[in-house]
Amino acid sequence: MWRKGDGASAQRWRLSSRFQFQFGFTETGRFAWLPARFAHGGGRAADKLERAGSLARAATMMKNQCLLGLRTFVAFAAKVWSFVLYMLRRQIRTIIQYQTVRYDILPLSPISRNRLGQVKGKVLVLDLDETLIHSHHDGVLRPTVRPGTPPDFILKVSRWYELVVFTASMEIYGSAVADKLDNNRGILKRRYYRQHCTLELGSYIKDLSVVHDDLSSIVILDNSPGAYRSHPDNAIPIKSWFSEPGDTALLNLLPMLDALRFTADVRSLLSRNLHQHRLW
Repeated sequence: MWRKGDGASAQRWRLSSRFQFQFGFTETGRFAWLPARFAHGGGRAADKLERAGSLARAATMMKNQCLLGLRTFVAFAAKVWSFVLYMLRRQIRTIIQYQTVRYDILPLSPISRNRLGQVKGKVLVLDLDETLIHSHHDGVLRPTVRPGTPPDFILKVSRWYELVVFTASMEIYGSAVADKLDNNRGILKRRYYRQHCTLELGSYIKDLSVVHDDLSSIVILDNSPGAYRSHPDNAIPIKSWFSEPGDTALLNLLPMLDALRFTADVRSLLSRNLHQHRLW
C-alpha cells in the first residue's frame, strides 16, 4: 500500500478516498486499483480468488485426465473381452466339432442287417498324399498321418468296405506308406500306384474300372478332383491336408460312409454332390 508521508502524498490519499478507490501494490507484488473498503485486505482476497481459480483449473484437468483414463481402460477392457470371447468361441467350436465326429459303431438292427444282405458289398478307394498323409521332404522322407488315421477312420471303415489304396506316387514310396498305415493288420492289401494311372495333359487319372468292374459299388476318396475326372459320380471330395493338427475332415465322413454302404448304387447319392468338387 501507499504510505502516508508528506503533504502531497496526503493530498493524493484524500483525493483518492473521495472516490472510494486507492491504488498501490498488493501483497503479491502486483500494482492494482483497489476499492477503498478493501484497501487493507485486498491482497488476501485476490490471493484467495487466484487460489480458487487454480484449484478449479486443477480440478478440471484432473477430471479430464480421469475421463481419458477411464475411456482408455474401457477400450482396453473391450479388446481383452473380445479376445476372451474369440478364444472361448474357438474352444467351444473345437469341442462341438470333436463331439460331432465321435461315431460309435453300434450293433445293426434286424432291418439294417436285412438291407445289407440285399445290396452288394462296397469298395472304398483311398488316396494317400494330402488325403491320408502329408510328407515332408528335408532330405529324408517324413510322412505325417492325418488325424483319425488309422485308429478312428481306417479301422472303422474297414468293417464296412473293402479298402484299396490308389496313389499317383511311385510304388516304392506308396508301398512303404501303405505298410505303415496297415501296420500288419491286413486291411490294405490291394494297392495301385502310378503305373496303374492314365497320364492325360500332364496329370495322372485314376481309372476305377481297374479296381472294380461294377462302378455302382465303388467309392473313391481323394483330395484332387483331377484324379477322378473320369468318375466324378463315384467320388467323395475332401479338403487337402498339410499337417494341421486339429483337422477332422476324415472323421466327419464316417456317418456318410456308414450310410452309403446301404445304397444299391453309390452314384445315386454322390452324383448330387458334384458342385462341391470345385471347392477343394
